[in-house]
Amino acid sequence: MINSRVDEVYFRDKKIFIKRDDLLDIDFSGNKARKLYYYIKHNFDGIKKIVSRGSIQSNAMYSMSVLSKIKGWEFEYIIDHIPKFLLDNPQGNYKYALENGMKIKYSNEDIDMNKAIFVDEGGRGKEAYFGVEILAQEIVEFAQNIQNMVVVLPSGTGTTALFLQKYLYSYGIKVYTTPCVGDKDYLIAQFNMLEKNSKYHPQILLLDKKYHFGKLYKNNYDIWLEVKNSTNIEFDLLYDPKGWLMVEQYSKFFKDKNILYIHQGGLIGNESMILRYKRKYGY
Repeated sequence: MINSRVDEVYFRDKKIFIKRDDLLDIDFSGNKARKLYYYIKHNFDGIKKIVSRGSIQSNAMYSMSVLSKIKGWEFEYIIDHIPKFLLDNPQGNYKYALENGMKIKYSNEDIDMNKAIFVDEGGRGKEAYFGVEILAQEIVEFAQNIQNMVVVLPSGTGTTALFLQKYLYSYGIKVYTTPCVGDKDYLIAQFNMLEKNSKYHPQILLLDKKYHFGKLYKNNYDIWLEVKNSTNIEFDLLYDPKGWLMVEQYSKFFKDKNILYIHQGGLIGNESMILRYKRKYGY
């Protein structure tokens, strides 16, 4: 995997470093490139299928559909439901994953797990450390000439933030994150599934408003657009707005720190997100 570059930008007059993991690969970008790298690099004799679960516009879902195509595997994806509009008008990650051969399942009861690999929601699992460790090594190398540097990123399952902190702990580099899928307790529970020792857990910073995952919020789009215009970098519209709201809300806390913000990738998902915002707010 090629080392992603770091861009220096300004957001509201504060210098911020951006780890451009969105540029790693068009199909495997952001944390999905890191979390699925184990499966990309290893051979799995006898495996015929990959099974996963999650939301219907998941970036991980799309990346796993590409992985399956590359490996010659079937791909079965378990979901709760598909909104009627999306069912009638496939778009974004859902559309492209279907084109790659994804088969939708509404229950795991009818899935044959013989000769199959199960990858948990969002790529969560101990295997993710294989690729996230490489990202952490790149961060350590970059941080050699940066004083008081901290790592900032939003979290779904929190796998990337956790494994980054576990590696960076011995280097004295702190990782800060905010939950995007559930609340603080949910995120801590996700951490504990992979690492019981809380000294390796990232520090959670809560936003002053509760956001329900997948719902549209005007301030999310507004800060996404502001960051895009001020940095000339497009970010993911599902997770990254929460990351930038964290940077905004805790500006005084971060004032004396050099922020390295990890780009979440997933720009293919913006296709459907932008259309949703247009329908709701007229953008």
